Amino acid sequence: MKRYVALARVSSREQEREGFSLDVQEDALKRFAESHGGTIVKLFKIAETASKRDERKTFKEMIAYAKRHCVELDGLLFYKVDRAARNLFDYVELERLESEYQVPFISISQQTDNNPAGRMMRRTLANMASFFTEQMAVDISLGINRRVQEGLFPGRAPYGYQNIRANGRRVIQLNEGEATNVRRMFHLYAFENHTLEGIVKRFKADGVVYRPGNPDWSRTSVHNMLTDRAYIGEVRYRGNWFPGKHAPIIDRATWDRVQALLGNQKQVTHTMTFASDLIECGHCGHKITGEWKIKQTKSGPRDYLYYRCTKYNKPDHPRTRVTEAELDRQVLAIFDKMRIEDENVRDWFRAVLASKTKDAQADTRAQRAELQRQETLIAAQQDRLLNLRIDGQIDDDTFNRKQTELRDRLASIMLQLEVLNRTRDENAELASRVFELSQTLRSKWLTSDYAEKRKILEIVWLNCRLVDATLCPEIRKPFDILAEGLLVPESGG
Repeated sequence: MKRYVALARVSSREQEREGFSLDVQEDALKRFAESHGGTIVKLFKIAETASKRDERKTFKEMIAYAKRHCVELDGLLFYKVDRAARNLFDYVELERLESEYQVPFISISQQTDNNPAGRMMRRTLANMASFFTEQMAVDISLGINRRVQEGLFPGRAPYGYQNIRANGRRVIQLNEGEATNVRRMFHLYAFENHTLEGIVKRFKADGVVYRPGNPDWSRTSVHNMLTDRAYIGEVRYRGNWFPGKHAPIIDRATWDRVQALLGNQKQVTHTMTFASDLIECGHCGHKITGEWKIKQTKSGPRDYLYYRCTKYNKPDHPRTRVTEAELDRQVLAIFDKMRIEDENVRDWFRAVLASKTKDAQADTRAQRAELQRQETLIAAQQDRLLNLRIDGQIDDDTFNRKQTELRDRLASIMLQLEVLNRTRDENAELASRVFELSQTLRSKWLTSDYAEKRKILEIVWLNCRLVDATLCPEIRKPFDILAEGLLVPESGG
């Protein structure tokens, strides 16, 4: 009985156009082997879902198998010549098997004689297959380029978006459930001091599912999303970013803050209010950290949170530990100092603060004029860059890279202008709002969670030291003045 090795290969486009699948090819290959008094001892398949890497791996496995068993084989079976090889390099490998290892090349639906004329016919068919593959790649590339120029994703939309068909065209729309997860992820990292691992744990604890078939989040997927410019309305293609037509999920201010934190590798590994970079040890200058201790009580084991220096265990270091309840008490005492009980004094304070905003408004106008000048310069640079590209003086990669840089600079300037415009309207109320905050810090602290408490401390403190068991904060302006209290003798009455 003759022994054959066979290869079946199909892609989704070819299957739709020519109407044959892997099963059709497999049945035809088996019938051919049986009709010639043989059997297929090894069948290799390349499915429509296979990546280029998997295709190469399967093809190389077939070549290696044929070389090892060349003495036992009576031929390599293929449905058609273009099923055997996608390019001329692969076809040369098959011809070497035939000439050097005496394993005949057999195309069951395009049979040719094993002579110079037959081999020329096969090579012509292989050439046509190679041309079709290369031309299809060019056509696909042009189509993708066209999509990118129209502001559409070149392939599958990223997490948070979905591809849909509308009026015969593929368009992008928000996936509201996923977009909510993306917004929350950015907020946790930007404003609640969560690390990548912290976001993964938070989502798992809250039951937030990644995808129905893959519910678990990973550190890598979170990092990739936090650095994906698609969420600010851009499209990635060949290493460059282009303006997109899809709706942004993340505002530019939040995006810039996340990138700054990622770039500075600012990581917080826990959710303890007073830990991390918030407080330094008054003895050695190292950071204060937190630790959980379990103590047995009459009612059972209880958890206690203590704060201490990271060098607590060094021989010459004070063995001081402070409970979170004690640090809370000291913080509230500082907030109580800022509160002014006399309503008449509070009204007078508000009037003085409002009068001080007039000078600040003049500074705002000068800053806005400078930013508008920079905006005009960048617009001129964009025009010059486009002219250089039209004249062929710079290549596409350089143009796209510089275009992205200019867009980022322009976005930064527009953001600053927006802040200044908002400041112009809000400056008159800003000092008053800060004062009102100082008068309600105690109540806010008592009703806040971990993240909100840390925000309050970052607003009120520049830095803080723990001397023995006492907090010694350096308080920001104007909270430092308020914390001194009403020094009536020194205030000129």
